Amino acid sequence: MTPQEMENRIVRYGDLRPCKTAFIDAHTPGSDQKENFTIIGGGVSESADQHVHIAIPHGFNIGAAGQPPKCRNSLHSHRTAEVFFVLKGRWRFFWGRWGDAGEVTLEEGDIINIPTGIFRGFENIGTDYGMIMAILGGDDAGGGVIWAPQVIEDAAGHGLVLGQNGKLYDTKKGMALPQGVGPMPVLTDQELTAFPEPNTAQVVPGYVARHLDLIALADRKPAKVIGENGILRDKPGFEVDFITRSSATDAMHSHDKPSVLMPMRGHWHVKWEGGAATLAPGDTMSVPANLAHSAVPSMTGEATLYHVVATEDPAGLTWQG
Repeated sequence: MTPQEMENRIVRYGDLRPCKTAFIDAHTPGSDQKENFTIIGGGVSESADQHVHIAIPHGFNIGAAGQPPKCRNSLHSHRTAEVFFVLKGRWRFFWGRWGDAGEVTLEEGDIINIPTGIFRGFENIGTDYGMIMAILGGDDAGGGVIWAPQVIEDAAGHGLVLGQNGKLYDTKKGMALPQGVGPMPVLTDQELTAFPEPNTAQVVPGYVARHLDLIALADRKPAKVIGENGILRDKPGFEVDFITRSSATDAMHSHDKPSVLMPMRGHWHVKWEGGAATLAPGDTMSVPANLAHSAVPSMTGEATLYHVVATEDPAGLTWQG
């Protein structure tokens, strides 16, 4: 591939295009300042305004959420994996029907694989604009978002209606549900019983990995963060590895599926036959299947990187192996 062809598969942090109307809580006070980014794949945005940077199917989606302090993402659930790592800031992740079943605070570089089937939300509790990067299982990311009933009800009071077709309609702009399309029904009390309420002790040990611990574990070879034999054991349809300066190699290698490089710390020099590029924290690079490449730090200092590649495992519920 030529450098220009590869540059088209790199989304630079500074070039990310946000959507401020991506989800049903876009007008709800406390959530109305968040920005959503769809980097690779179609994502789960409910808005036609959402820009997709790279539409090539990978077997998973890459997205991001940017929020100022005290801004939160409302309680929702997914049918496939939702993995976050904190790129910038300090974040509180919470879960449960009302968001009070458990919570954990994550710092920069920390990663969480939130179990499917539970309502979850997150809030920037730092002092500056924060960013979290997301990996969603499946090309269609499970078909969309399942909202806690109160989120849909609150949104209606601020002019946003979600149709059964998964699309948003802003009544304050004169929009209405199309003929034949009804509003998205809220979950019934009986349906809500299918959503578990795990406490913090049931979630954190098996679903959270800390950046500093991963640096220690990746001292000789990349650490398998998420995978059948990973630190966080799961088979969500993709694997996540963590690479440091001491475990990076300039040996050329390839994967039989597209892979994604996401630097967390430092600058990384990626080389392939035909060119090279340098990635910075917040950049996202899609490497084509079967393209031999290498990635090593390009400067001195701390250097860490998350690597994502699809597997043959189907995207679905959290694996209970």
